[in-house]
Amino acid sequence: MASVCSTTTTTLKTPFTSSSTSLGSTPKPSQLFLHGKRNKTFKVSCKVSNSGDQNQSVETNFVDRRNVLLGLGGLYGVANAIPLAASATPTPAPDLKTCGRATISDGPPVCYTCCPPPMPTNFDTIPYYKLPPMTKLRIRSPAHAVDEEYIAKYNLATSRMKVLDKTEPLNPLGFKQQANIHCAYCNGGYLIGCKVLQVHNSWLFFPFHRWYLYFYERILGSLIDDPTFALPYWNWDHPKGMRLPPMFDCERTPLYDERRNPQVRNRTVLDLGSFGDKVETNELQLMNNNLTLMYRQMVTNAPCPLLFFGAPYVLGNNVDTPGTIENIPHIPVHIWTGTVRGSTLPNGNTSYGEDMGNFYSAALDPVFYCHHGNVDRMWNEWKAIEPTKRKDLSVPDWLNSEFFFYDENKKPYRVKVGDCLDTKKMGYDYAPMPTPWRNFKPKTKISAGKVNTSSLPPVNEVFPLAKMDKVISFSINRPASSRTQQEKDAQEEMLTFNEIMYDNGGYIRFDVYLNVDNIVNANKIDEKEFAGSYTSLPHVGDSKKQHATANLQLAITELLEDNGLEDEETIAVTLVPKKGGEGISIKNVEIKLVNC
Repeated sequence: MASVCSTTTTTLKTPFTSSSTSLGSTPKPSQLFLHGKRNKTFKVSCKVSNSGDQNQSVETNFVDRRNVLLGLGGLYGVANAIPLAASATPTPAPDLKTCGRATISDGPPVCYTCCPPPMPTNFDTIPYYKLPPMTKLRIRSPAHAVDEEYIAKYNLATSRMKVLDKTEPLNPLGFKQQANIHCAYCNGGYLIGCKVLQVHNSWLFFPFHRWYLYFYERILGSLIDDPTFALPYWNWDHPKGMRLPPMFDCERTPLYDERRNPQVRNRTVLDLGSFGDKVETNELQLMNNNLTLMYRQMVTNAPCPLLFFGAPYVLGNNVDTPGTIENIPHIPVHIWTGTVRGSTLPNGNTSYGEDMGNFYSAALDPVFYCHHGNVDRMWNEWKAIEPTKRKDLSVPDWLNSEFFFYDENKKPYRVKVGDCLDTKKMGYDYAPMPTPWRNFKPKTKISAGKVNTSSLPPVNEVFPLAKMDKVISFSINRPASSRTQQEKDAQEEMLTFNEIMYDNGGYIRFDVYLNVDNIVNANKIDEKEFAGSYTSLPHVGDSKKQHATANLQLAITELLEDNGLEDEETIAVTLVPKKGGEGISIKNVEIKLVNC
């Protein structure tokens, strides 16, 4: 393992020369399941008319309430929408003029725009990507364990990618253009019929980022003429990896980002539940908290595919329902690594959560790709827990969803979700590391016995909840008690928080406990009663507050067993706000039985 910040001085040469590309603004339809965003990121005048009158201007952020398939050029393009329902008329293609310089909520314009040039005019001839033959798997290793030779290669490849930003700003292989892919897809860079496209908070999260890293990795390898080069993964699910990997903390190297939060330095243990504030506890407790979160998100709360991947999107339903790992630890690692809102950046400006701390700028930090390498690894690890039940989705709407990327030769391709389910077929695999979280089911309890639910207000007296400015406990009835093992295997008992509304410009987090009616130790969550958390990463938007809406689903069958509550008809639920609770409202809470 490399223990020092050392680099090899190399003359940087790029194999790319400027070339002209035929570009236009009339792309053809493709297929991608649209995840509509709930906030108005850009205020635009959308010219739409069922009568064919293109002069009718409607200032809105809504489209027809029907399912839509669309294709979107990740770096250089957008595409028309294809309705799945009765109408045969495609939704008008996005107006490229609607993509402008974004602004941060209650802040200044961001320092750059991620708007791409138009799609090539020959969009309909762009082929589907075929996985190339391979002779040797690319092996992604844990970042904390790589050697100096690997670090030198990684720095060299990244530096050559950054050179393209200066020599060929529109080269799709440049570092900033690669970062723009994430900004455009993940932070409202495109509008489809006045609806913002967003691949987060739905079942598109995992496959989009898998394809994104696949091409990024191949580009890096091509820049150093090494087809075996593989990205590292930030092994934050293991205590040995619960710090910023050393290779990213070497100043004046291509992997260093001066806009990271200073707290990540000096071998600080990261917080997999970070919400922007430092947790006042010792390193051992923080690691225990991290392993508890991993167990809850990978095991307890993810027995069903749609809980792990996230819910499908139905157009007209503007409620986010992210998968377990996307919610935590994916978002908290972003928050922990990015600068804190309100802090001072090296250039003297006020930070609003750059780089990793905000969706628009996240991929400008090289550690982003290392972080998402481990997120992608969790997809494989989740399926390995219980292969008979924890399987990839088989829904055609998911398998046939598509994205658009440029490969390492600057050639455009369409890719399908169904073609990225097996990493080995894609030519890469992960070096194995122990997963201690698998056996980290909490064993201690906060409460000595069962809470007297009659002393708590019933759920219908507490909700709708206007704000979560204090710890809140309530009682709630279960749909069935004393269920048999056969019944449990057939249906999961789900605690659902419906229509959580909050300001999407800042960080939020709240924790959920069962069978607790008093104030808990907010810095200690490795207890049987801890059910899970909800957290959010900021998006840029207009200067006004952005109201986001989400659902939180927690699988509680295992928790009921562990806390001796299986025979109880009514249970106690406690909410503990940790960040932004004053601005969080919840419409209602319910428990229901759902099929996996």
